[in-house]
Amino acid sequence: MARSDPAEPPERPAGRYGRTVRFQTGETVLRRYLRYDGRLGYVVCGRVVADDDTGTLMWVAPGSVVMDRSLADGGSVRGLPVPEAVRAVTCLTWGAWRGPGVLMWTPRRGAHSVWWFFRPDGTFRGWYVNLEEPAHRWPGGIDTVDQELDVWVPADGPWRWKDEDEFAARTGHPHFWDEATGRAVRAEGLRLAELAQERRFPFDGTWCDFAPDPAWAPTGLPWWWDRPSRAGFLREPEDAAYWA
Repeated sequence: MARSDPAEPPERPAGRYGRTVRFQTGETVLRRYLRYDGRLGYVVCGRVVADDDTGTLMWVAPGSVVMDRSLADGGSVRGLPVPEAVRAVTCLTWGAWRGPGVLMWTPRRGAHSVWWFFRPDGTFRGWYVNLEEPAHRWPGGIDTVDQELDVWVPADGPWRWKDEDEFAARTGHPHFWDEATGRAVRAEGLRLAELAQERRFPFDGTWCDFAPDPAWAPTGLPWWWDRPSRAGFLREPEDAAYWA
C-alpha cells in the first residue's frame, strides 16, 4: 500500500479557494470529512477523472490510502453510543480502500455527493448518495462534513434510506446539528431520491460503464494531507457542558 505522495499541494492563482479551484485529470486529490470541532474524521485519496462547472469526479482505486478515526486501543468508534463516541480518545489510523474502486462525484452546488459502486467484474452495482455539508474546494481537494443520513439506489431496484438510526441519534446533539438542519438534510435526500426515481442525472446511466485509466495505481497520502481546513465548518459551542 502506497504511503506517501511527495508532491507539493498544487499551486493555484490568487483567489484559489472555493468555487474557483480547478483540478486536472489524473491529479491526486483528497476528500476530507471534518468534524464541527475542526478535527479530521475521515480522509480518502483519489484521482481526478473530470472537473468542470458542474462538479468534480474522482476515482478511488482499490488499495488507495484512507485515514479513519479509531479508539486509542485500536478499536472501532462505530457502534458506540453517541455520548461515548464524541468523548472517546481517538486518533487517525492508516487503512486502505477495500473492495472494488468507486467513483465519487461532488457537485459545485448541493449538500451531497454521489458515489458509483461497481462489482469485482466491473459491472455497475448502484449509487450511494452521501448527505453532507456543501463542499469546500481547496488546492488539495475537497472538505466537507458528513451528515450521517444516506440514500442507496440500486441499479435495478427502488431507493432506500441508510443509517436512519445513527442520523436520529445525532440530530439535536450539540456536537452535530439541530432539528432544523436535520429536516434540511432529509429534504436534500428526498430531492435526490426523486431524481433517482425519474432516472434523471446523475442517475441516468452516466458513468455507469466507467473504466479507469489502467496506468492509475492506488493513490498515496500526500505529506500535506492534514493541513488546517479553511472550510469554515468549525463551531465553538458556548455551553460549558460541551467541554465537560
